[in-house]
Formats: sequence, C-alpha cells, structure tokens
Amino acid sequence: VSESEGMKMEQSRERFANEVDIALAQSARPFAIHNARKVDARGVAEHYWIVSDGSAIIATGNRDDDFAAACASVGLDADAAVGADADSDSVSSADSGNAMTGSAGSVTDAAGRMMTPGYVDIHAHGSWGSSFDDGVQGIRLARAGHMMHGTTRQVLSLITNPLDVMCANLETVHGMMSARPDILGAHLEGPFLALSRKGAHDPECLKDPVPEYVDRLLQAAGGCLRQITIAPELPHGIDAIRRFAAAGVVPAVGHCDADYATARKGFDAGAGIMTHMFNAMNGLHHREPGPIPAAVEDPRVTIELINDGFHVQNPMVRLGFGFAPHRTAFVTDAMAATDCPDGHYLLGALDVDVIDGHARLVSNGAIAGSTLTLEKAVQRAVLELGFTPADAVEAATLTPAKAFGFDRANPVTKQPLGLLAPGYAADVLLLDPATWSVTHVWCDARPLR
Repeated sequence: VSESEGMKMEQSRERFANEVDIALAQSARPFAIHNARKVDARGVAEHYWIVSDGSAIIATGNRDDDFAAACASVGLDADAAVGADADSDSVSSADSGNAMTGSAGSVTDAAGRMMTPGYVDIHAHGSWGSSFDDGVQGIRLARAGHMMHGTTRQVLSLITNPLDVMCANLETVHGMMSARPDILGAHLEGPFLALSRKGAHDPECLKDPVPEYVDRLLQAAGGCLRQITIAPELPHGIDAIRRFAAAGVVPAVGHCDADYATARKGFDAGAGIMTHMFNAMNGLHHREPGPIPAAVEDPRVTIELINDGFHVQNPMVRLGFGFAPHRTAFVTDAMAATDCPDGHYLLGALDVDVIDGHARLVSNGAIAGSTLTLEKAVQRAVLELGFTPADAVEAATLTPAKAFGFDRANPVTKQPLGLLAPGYAADVLLLDPATWSVTHVWCDARPLR
C-alpha cells in the first residue's frame, strides 16, 4: 500500500468511526426490512420481513398484509421502501436527510438478500490498526472495523499487561459503555495464564491469581468485566474461578496445561467458557484427555473456536464444531492488523509480523492472534466447510450471546440478542446471497452501513 493510499484509507476509516459515533448517540427510529431470506438459529425462511419500533423487533413474518399492518403500527409506510441497492443506502445514519434515515424511519426492500442477526464476537483484541488496549480512540477505530463487517456487539478482549495497565484499560471500557451499546464489556485474556501455554502474552506479566489481584481487577472493572481466561492448574486458579464467578464474571478455561480432572474442577467452580479450543492448551490424547473433553462433556460450557483455517485447520474445525452442537461460538481473536495490509504491528508491547494475513511474534514465531472477522468465519463455514446456514449463523450470534445470558432480557443489552424475532434487539445484517458478504448493518435499531 502506497503512502497516499494508506492516508486515504485512514481518513476513510476515521470518517466511518465518526459516523458510527454519531449514529449511536442519536435516538433510534422505527425501521422495517422486507423481501429477505431470513437465516438465524431457528432456521431459514423465505420472503421474510421484520419491523422495529426503534427499540426492539416488534413483528416478523412473510405475509405482505401483515407487513403493511406492522409498518403502520409504528408510523411507517410499507410501500415507501428503499431498495437495498439504492445509492442512499451507503450514506451514514448521521445524514438524517437521506431516504434510509428520514425522520419517520425507514423501510428497506432487501431485494432477496439474506437477513441475519448482528454478529456477536466475545473474543477479539482489535482491528484497523488499533487495539482495544489503546484507549478511547483505539476502541473507536477497532470497533468501527468490526462493525463494518457485521459485528454489531463485541466483548473487548484486553491483552496481558502490567496489572495497573490492565486496571486502567478496564476503566476505559467501563467508561465507554454508557454511550456505546455495541460494547458488551471486557474480556481479560490474562494475566492468569500458564507460562507453558502463554502464546503471544508477555511472560513477565503473568501472575498467579491470588485474592488481592482478583479484587483489584474487579474493582477497576466496575461491573464491565464479562469474561476472564484462567489456567485452572495455577496454585490459586480454582479459587480465583470461584471468586470471579461469584462476582458475576464468566471465567474461561484456557491458555492452560490442565489435566482432565483439573479442568472439570474449573468448570464445577464456575467457569462457563473454553477459550479458543485447541489453541494454547494441551490437546486430545487417548490416555491424557486434557481440558477439551471436560468442556465438551459439560452442557454449561460455551466453547470458542477460531474458524480461520490457520489457528485450527479445516478438518479440526469440522470435527471440533461437532463436539458440542449449539454450544460452539465462533470468535475471531482478531488483533490490530485485522482488515489491514501485511506488515509490522504490536500486540500489547510485543512485536508482531503479519505475512499473508497470518500474525506471528517476531521473537519466537508464535501465533499472535488472528486477522479474522466474524463475517469471514461465517463465510468459511458455509462456503468452504459445508455447514448449514443456520448452524453457521448461530455460531456467530445466538451461541456467543448465550455465554453471558444475553440471549435473555438483561441489564446490559436490555433486549436479548441473537435471533430475528419479536422482543429481540434490532441488530440486523443484510448479506449478499452468493458471497455471504455483509452489505447492510443495523445496530440497536440504528443504520450504520
């Protein structure tokens, strides 16, 4: 990428981030979408429509008469649809004068596109050259990068750093949540990881999770901490899992060298997630089962899977996905280099080289996160791996939402996430039916792309 091209790219991305900021700060308006092929965890339906009152989805169906009545109930004219290919559709929601976002709301003809719930990523570190550890500006840009690709809600993963830095980063996430419904909270991937399975985490910052450290992190988070990855075999690992779970956090077993019995103790103590299954953990062995079977056997556990064909190659993606139907969530583990050219980047304080889209530490060649988006993970699942559309979409929507109870009404998202159904949040995507590329994005009833 030339210097001038790079500058234009940065300016374009900054504009989009600004547009997202403005749109999320504005009051939502009613909107409707019709003539779509609905795909969610409940299955596929043709000639489908939804209507939102600007707060939640209030009606869905496939009868035209019902669509007209539902539109009328929220002050929309069902006959005044803007086609999904209309030029006005690419204009930001900040421009309230265009056809998509007029003062009375909008009606969109999907023109046969697929319609899915917004994607939910519960493990990602950044995008567009920025990390979620980089303060308010970094979060704005990285979230815009994932929003562009259909991830309407995201748990912001923070890398291992000195404890005071991690506390400050938690405080930043907490401070942004009131104005950003797309931010679900924070995930701490560290510092309570096994040295032998540290991956791309700074070994100088790894710690045993003694009560003092647990209390410091909980206090700094102020209630925004959703998930923390812990190696349960650490001396205080099981106790820390209990303490975090008691505080309403979902501990995750990962970056560990735990045997089967210890992993089971971790899940029984309150761990509800397995951090990126297969990666940074001891693998399957017929006489040393390790942590993976413990997670697979436990119906309380959501299992993360990085479907990029690199972290986990295709045969193991297919095999692993079948281990726990409806409990396997696609995650990206995306770093700052996501949706960026190859080159040199940072992961925390560590140097990373990205070559052919694959990120590795300069120091030892260890995999250093991914450059994946959930858009790409779903595309791969359907077009390359042969997953059913409903299964692929479920893994990027309802399953990750369930990990934190966001599939039900809750204090964080208010309306539940993960389905195109009455009462659910108005997070909606339109996708190209041939490529599964995201073309339109609504988050919390606000049109963003």
